[in-house]
Amino acid sequence: MTAEESKRFRKAQWRFILCSMIAYAFFYITRKNLSMAQPEMFAQGVISKEALGTILTVHGVLYGLSRFVNGFWADKLNGRVFMTIGLALSALMNFLFGCTSLTVLFAAFWIVNGWTQGMGFPPCAKMLTHWIHPKELATKMSIWNTSHSFGSAMALGLCSLLFAFGLGWRWCFYVPAALAGLAAIFCFFCVKDGPHEDGLPELDLSDVRGTKSDTDEKHVVTDADRRRLVFRNRVIWLCALANFFVYVVRFGFLDWGPTFLKEYKGIDVSKGGLMIIAFELAAVVGTVFAGWITDKVFKGRGVRTCVFCMLFAGLCALGFWYLPTGSAIWQATLLLMGTGFFIYGPQALIGIVAAQQATNDAAAMANGFMGIMGYAATTVSGLGIALISKHFGWNAALLSIGGFALVGMVFFLFAWNANATGYSAKKA
Repeated sequence: MTAEESKRFRKAQWRFILCSMIAYAFFYITRKNLSMAQPEMFAQGVISKEALGTILTVHGVLYGLSRFVNGFWADKLNGRVFMTIGLALSALMNFLFGCTSLTVLFAAFWIVNGWTQGMGFPPCAKMLTHWIHPKELATKMSIWNTSHSFGSAMALGLCSLLFAFGLGWRWCFYVPAALAGLAAIFCFFCVKDGPHEDGLPELDLSDVRGTKSDTDEKHVVTDADRRRLVFRNRVIWLCALANFFVYVVRFGFLDWGPTFLKEYKGIDVSKGGLMIIAFELAAVVGTVFAGWITDKVFKGRGVRTCVFCMLFAGLCALGFWYLPTGSAIWQATLLLMGTGFFIYGPQALIGIVAAQQATNDAAAMANGFMGIMGYAATTVSGLGIALISKHFGWNAALLSIGGFALVGMVFFLFAWNANATGYSAKKA
């Protein structure tokens, strides 16, 4: 690139990061709103815990499958258009969910929402690898990953505000649906699929591919190439298995947080929502910090950062479990924030490791595969937590969540010696 092109590229790169963060945050507004609505739905007898736990599990499994299937297509199609369609459909499903009172329709709309939600991250993973050089990917993609936390915090804050104004649980779906519809329009016009849509040259990857000829070669990437890059990579498999345990911890707090704070700690749902917001805000800082540590200390080796993050996330979760009922709210809030700070490092870095290992030729597929394993965790964080809390109490449920964090750490340890990227071995 010329000096002028480089300057334009930097501006366009940050514009893409910001716009795609805003658009992706609205996927979370139309997904994490259910955790705030469910205590009132239980209180009104609209749906049972077992039924909602089952819906959460099926929703999560289908979302993981959707991320994998849509990862395959997102590597081939225009990411901007793909993402816009998914966000618009999620908005529609939320509106329909808020209109019904039948369990079978709750299930149908939320399960379809699980599929359309899976149209958000895979195209973003692909687009990010075309906008950000591998040597900067951990730091900048970690910044991008804070969109998860901002989206969840906005969902929790918005629903808390709606309840404060005396509006019922249905408005937790109507308002996010309207906002997501507007965000879909924003996504279509403001997110760029790659530098080419801004009239800029593609990234020069000769320094990570090893030879200049690799960069200049206009090779066609086949489906067989993508499968090899993803499914014959030991690091991707280990991180996918670890991702299962990352998501048990993450969704254990996000999906059930307001409920267990109310039933186990006796904290009002509005205050509980604010505590989960604090969990998400701490996650923002933790996500950026994990990316910075990965690039500056571990030289792009994200799995090493994940080992330490999972250790401390597990300790914070166990500390929250050990905290006696009736303790000061600030103590519980600090431990929740500690869990959020550490668990979101691996949540962000797993996607980065997958993109780095599979290269920009198969980044979306690799992240889709991670999604299958991550959202298979809803078999535990959804129905599993519901059954454990019902039969053994929240005490046992929280102890289990802390233990799962430590198990996840072990899988990351097995990948400790992995190379930072898979570019140099791409043609092996």
